Amino acid sequence: MKDEFDTIIEDIVKNNDFRELDNEAHHGVSRFGHSMRVAKGVYKVTKALHFNYKEATRAALLHDFYFNYQLEENGEVKNLVEHPKMAYLNASHYFELNDLQKNMILSHMFPLGNTMPKYKESICITLVDKAVAVYEQQKFKVGMKLGVYFLFLFNMITLHK
Repeated sequence: MKDEFDTIIEDIVKNNDFRELDNEAHHGVSRFGHSMRVAKGVYKVTKALHFNYKEATRAALLHDFYFNYQLEENGEVKNLVEHPKMAYLNASHYFELNDLQKNMILSHMFPLGNTMPKYKESICITLVDKAVAVYEQQKFKVGMKLGVYFLFLFNMITLHK
């Protein structure tokens, strides 16, 4: 049985191009996984606060709907500012977005970028996205790097025996 969250995002997660985000690295996880964490967080917070949680949840899922090849010439720092525009363009190509959702996607990197949050839901996605990114960096990316370093050290030690 589907819960309300799954019903809200059902058409998005069934979209084949959106599913391709499962192959895009992001904070040590897939961009699909990151987007799902942000969407679940936004869903819980906005529903508890009696905000427009259905529209907010959908926008949260779409907030990083871009592919690495679309921004590969920019460099990492410029991507922080530019990726919300690409995510909005991709999302609006497949899904009908209202003004709230547009602002949420375009402003989710606030204070970076040129788009200011206009809605309380826009501020919510910004905060949830930052919290999820810190969690993912700490849990997955740092751990992954440490694992590679330990593997390298182990190989170096065993090769010299």
